Amino acid sequence: MTDEELLAAACPPINRMGAAFMFAPPTVALGKSLGLDVFQFYGIGRGGLLGDVDPAVVHAAFGYFNPEFVRSLWSAAREHITPREAGLAYLDCAAEFGRARLAGLDLDAFCAAAGAVNDAADPVGLALYASVAAEPLVDDAPGRAGQLLHALRELRGSAHLAAIRAAGLSAKVAHCIKRPKEIAMFGWPDDGSIVITDQDRERLADAEAMTDTIVGPAYAVLDQAGRTALVDGLGAIKTALATAAS
Repeated sequence: MTDEELLAAACPPINRMGAAFMFAPPTVALGKSLGLDVFQFYGIGRGGLLGDVDPAVVHAAFGYFNPEFVRSLWSAAREHITPREAGLAYLDCAAEFGRARLAGLDLDAFCAAAGAVNDAADPVGLALYASVAAEPLVDDAPGRAGQLLHALRELRGSAHLAAIRAAGLSAKVAHCIKRPKEIAMFGWPDDGSIVITDQDRERLADAEAMTDTIVGPAYAVLDQAGRTALVDGLGAIKTALATAAS
């Protein structure tokens, strides 16, 4: 398996499954117990490990949201919980999701491979990923797998945001190209006022390639056995999540 094949096989499922815990019922329930609605817990939970910062800093790390939307979420949530407390609680939710949905799988080899990628990743310039990578992971395999999926999703997401800016594209426009049905969900007016050009689409394609360049060295540390363990583990996790949801 080449580096390119590994990235193509691993990164899309990590992107999907690394977010699965964020709106799972137990996560939503914990947010409610903290006095937060689902979006407030998402905002301060995902961004909370950045610390007690101005909402503009959180927006810079998130990228794709309307900054006023982020400010509203962050400010409302801080009335109930400190950012770091929320961030740690959110990381715990990733672990609990793994324990609830992945118990019974043999995840040791997957965790070793995903952990090697996480350890090898360079967090410089990737603030949101750096905030997660700085925290210790739980020891049990299902919980650790849940947290590693979250961490590696933040790795690529942060790298992609940096690549988008380096390609000369705004995060707002990139979001509208990639998620045209989720414009309003991210706080932007869904009224056709955001104009997308062919040059914008070309720049986004450049950013996709640049993202692989940024994260590639972390995945490249895996030998063939590690690459197989990572991809096979992702397949087993996908099946487990689909089975639990059916």
